[in-house]
Amino acid sequence: MSIFPGSVKRILVTGGAGFIGGNLIRKLFKNTSCKIFNLDKLSYASDLTAIKEVISNRSFDRERYQFLKVNLSNSEATNDAIIKSDPDLVFHLAAESHVDRSISSPQAFLESNVIGTFNLLEALKTHWESLPIQRKKHFRMLHVSTDEVFGSVEEPGIFSESSSYSPRSPYSATKAASDHFVKAWNHTYGFPAIVTNSGNNFGPWQFPEKLIPVIIKNAISNEPIPLYGNGKNIRDWIYVDDHIDALLKVISQGKIGTSYCIGAGEQKSNEEVVLNVCNLLDKHLKRETSVINLKTYVQDRLGHDEIYKIDNTKIKEELNWTPKYAFNDGLCLTVKWYIGNTNWCRKVRNN
Repeated sequence: MSIFPGSVKRILVTGGAGFIGGNLIRKLFKNTSCKIFNLDKLSYASDLTAIKEVISNRSFDRERYQFLKVNLSNSEATNDAIIKSDPDLVFHLAAESHVDRSISSPQAFLESNVIGTFNLLEALKTHWESLPIQRKKHFRMLHVSTDEVFGSVEEPGIFSESSSYSPRSPYSATKAASDHFVKAWNHTYGFPAIVTNSGNNFGPWQFPEKLIPVIIKNAISNEPIPLYGNGKNIRDWIYVDDHIDALLKVISQGKIGTSYCIGAGEQKSNEEVVLNVCNLLDKHLKRETSVINLKTYVQDRLGHDEIYKIDNTKIKEELNWTPKYAFNDGLCLTVKWYIGNTNWCRKVRNN
C-alpha cells in the first residue's frame, strides 16, 4: 500500500524525533512501503519512544527505517546524510520551535532554522540535479513552517497564502527567513519545493513545554497552571493527525513553488484552552475542587502576538483536504493520552 507513485521508494524526514515528525513517520510506516530515513540532531525536546514502539513489533520490517543523527547546521554532515538517504521525497520539519527559548537564546534558532535549512537546500539541490529523469520528475521537498511568520492579524483579518510576512519573535523571524530561502531556491534554480504554514498543533507525544501538555501535567501534579498576560491571545488550533494528513496531500498533490496554509478553523483564546482542558481533567481526576483553581496569571511574554487566524480555503478547494477532528474531540483524545502516560512526561522532562 502506498499513497505515492511507485517510483517513490525513499523518504527523508528531518526532525523526525520531534512531535509532528514522529507522528508523521508512524503514518508513513502505516500508509507506504517506502524506506524512511529519520534525520534528527536529538535535542532536549527529541524523543523516539513512539517510533521505537512501531519498529520493535515483530511484524515490522526494520530494513524500512534508518535513523541519522545529524545537525543540519553542519554542512558536511548534511551532505553525507543526503548521499546516504538518497531521497525521493523530503519532509523538512527540523527546527527549534519554542518561542520563549528563542527570546532567551536566539542564536540557536538562527543556526538551526536558517543555517540548517540553507545547508539542506544546498545538499538537496545537488542531489536533485543528479537524479535520473523518472526520479527527478517525482522529487519534492516540503518545508513545514508556521503561521507565526505572518505576525498578529487584526480583526476581522485572517492569514492566507497572500498574507505579508511580519514576524515578531526570534523564532518566527528565523522561520520566515527559512521560508524565503526555500521559495528563492524554487524561483532561482527551479528546485521543486512547497511551503506549508500551519497553526498550533496538539495531540499525543507533544513535548511537555507547550501549552496543552503544560496544563495537563501541572494539573495532575497539583501545580499552578501558568497563563500569560490576560489569557486573551487567540491561536488557530489543529489536531496533529489532521496536520499530517494535510502534509501528505500537499507533497503528493500540491503545486510546486506555492504555499498552503493549514488550519482547522478552530480559533481559541489561551484562556478558553485552559478552561476546556481543565473541564476534561475534572471528569477524569474527580477531585473535590476543579483544577481550574490552579490557573495562575503570569507576566506576559515579550512581544506576544495577539491573534492568529488561518484561511484554509486553498488547501480545501485545491487538494480536497478537510480536518477530521473538532477541537474538543482532539482534546479529549489528548487529555486521555497524557493521563495514561504520565511516566513518559516525567522521563522526557528529566532527560
